[in-house]
Amino acid sequence: MSLRYLLWVSEHQPSIEYKQAVSSENFKFLYAGSIADAVSYCIDTKPELIFVDADIKHIEQVELVKLLIKTNPITQVVTLVDSSQSEIASKTINAGGAVDYLLKPFFAEQLKNTIRNTDSMKHGVKDLIAVSTKSQQVLRLANRAAQTSAGILITGESGTGKEKLAHFIHKASKRNDESFVAVNCAAIPENMLEAMLFGFNKGAFTGAINSQPGKFELANGGTILLDEITELPLDLQAKLLRVLQEREVERLGSHQKIKLDVRVIAASNKILREEVEKGTFREDLFYRLDVLPLNWPPLRDRVDDIMPLASYFIKKYGSSDYHISKQAKDLMLCYNWPGNVREVENVIQRALVMARGAEIQAEDLNLPQCSLAAAAFCSSQLKNNKKQAEFDYIYSLLSRFNGHRTRTAEALGVSTRALRYKIAAMREYGIDIDAII
Repeated sequence: MSLRYLLWVSEHQPSIEYKQAVSSENFKFLYAGSIADAVSYCIDTKPELIFVDADIKHIEQVELVKLLIKTNPITQVVTLVDSSQSEIASKTINAGGAVDYLLKPFFAEQLKNTIRNTDSMKHGVKDLIAVSTKSQQVLRLANRAAQTSAGILITGESGTGKEKLAHFIHKASKRNDESFVAVNCAAIPENMLEAMLFGFNKGAFTGAINSQPGKFELANGGTILLDEITELPLDLQAKLLRVLQEREVERLGSHQKIKLDVRVIAASNKILREEVEKGTFREDLFYRLDVLPLNWPPLRDRVDDIMPLASYFIKKYGSSDYHISKQAKDLMLCYNWPGNVREVENVIQRALVMARGAEIQAEDLNLPQCSLAAAAFCSSQLKNNKKQAEFDYIYSLLSRFNGHRTRTAEALGVSTRALRYKIAAMREYGIDIDAII
């Protein structure tokens, strides 16, 4: 096993318990008490994981995070903050590139869990594309959920990639070396569901010429995904509830109980609470499954994932020699993607067939209800909305600090010089800022 380094950047040496926690997770501990030492370690040893304390002087935490990631792009950064620094923690993730934060004070066991979570984020499912802030937030929650044995319920529209997220949770858990079994409850005939899930013995029913293990048996020790869980009939929901409660299963035609140690993840494109109110889903089963709920947002709510997904599918079905034209990109960013990730995959496959050269043109996409003029307008509006949101935030901070630029720059995590450029851009944008500065 190659040597892996964890760098701890802080004005104060961590406790022996923290160092032992790092060693127990198979990392060699490095300590940097200054910015210069931290940068030097990033260049020389390229640590895979860095913990950055907010107590480092002469630099904002978010700027230090950016510097360390720029110096060592392969690293992942976790920030250490106290309860009064939640805004800083959020900024280091959203603007700095940190993957998580740890709230001081914390126990050695919490440190170990954070190391495992962060490590599994890096070695998760290779084709789960999550670039947008919303996607990253879901992955961080999924990572934490993976370290427990509690039931997980994933909701989201069809085609969003719920099975990919479930596979990510499995790979991030301690069960990652065991089986991951996915069952689409909507794709199995109702009269075969019980036999498929729980297995059957020879002669249990007409046509049962051999004994077969069920999906729960096949997943024993690992993870089972019950996709489209609302498609289970009520009588089978009752049997599933008993299996989850007793942690054992009986094959059809047998009275022998088989002990189970399996992680259950359920997924649905429906809102289960509404199905409970309709009477089509058992309330007791809902509470058994809904211990750790995760919602995978539709693609229209995570626009920053669209082009990375397109690039991934281009490489998967074509080659890296292909690229997408500016007009085609505008069209893709304008489109609402009702079919979510699955639709992006289909569109890219079609575009690779239709493309007449290495550049995919807008007409190759064959997207409905979205003209090139509308796409160009939509693209410019998206950029303007982001810029407006940024300017609104700066304006609110300037107002809060009564126009004090230094304090505003500190809150933003930028230099005062950078803030001056932002203020100049705000004036050009037509924002009346002179009244507060």
